[in-house]
Amino acid sequence: MASPLLNVDPIALAAPLLIWMDYFGVAIFAASGALAAARMGQTFVTFVFFAFATGVGGGTVRDILLGAPVFWMGEKYLLAAIVLSAMIIWFIPSTWKIDRLLANLDGLGLAVYSVFGTSKAISYGVPPLSAIVMGIFTASLGGIIRDILANQPSIIMRPELYVSASALASASYVIFTEFGMLPWWAAIIAGTSGFMLRYAGIKWGWSLPQYSSKKGADLDS
Repeated sequence: MASPLLNVDPIALAAPLLIWMDYFGVAIFAASGALAAARMGQTFVTFVFFAFATGVGGGTVRDILLGAPVFWMGEKYLLAAIVLSAMIIWFIPSTWKIDRLLANLDGLGLAVYSVFGTSKAISYGVPPLSAIVMGIFTASLGGIIRDILANQPSIIMRPELYVSASALASASYVIFTEFGMLPWWAAIIAGTSGFMLRYAGIKWGWSLPQYSSKKGADLDS
């Protein structure tokens, strides 16, 4: 007798995992937004605003591009998670050195959100390459919005492995699912690979090669 699991849509089986990935990604990015406000010595209202803009910015753009309902509309628990993230950062003593921890958590959120954005794009019939781009947008735009609000150089203007880690997670998920891997396994492995690349960049200072100013001088001559 065939197992009942064989008759279940694997996308449906992966749905609970992907929903939790969405909540986790939003909460982590919200915390990074609140931390940016903390570095500027802002009020709690600004903490919440930075947390909200960073937490939902990428997903909002993703849903608008997909023509999907914007994911946080009517999600009271998601909005509560954003406020909670801001409160945690607000009450953490300033003497605590949490920048490295939050950088690693931000990397984890980046990987998670890359996979979730890619998966959602595929579920809306977006072709694989475009789904990868959608995953990168989902994961990266929140950080870009945060940096703009904080008047900081954008994360994409620095050579560190940020967008590259997102691209690895998104592309890996597409490749694994295209070759028939179950979505939840693809999500776990792809997300882990993206996070490990980001972690390596933070721990060992790995970065992409920058355009040499000498090359620019040669072009001008």
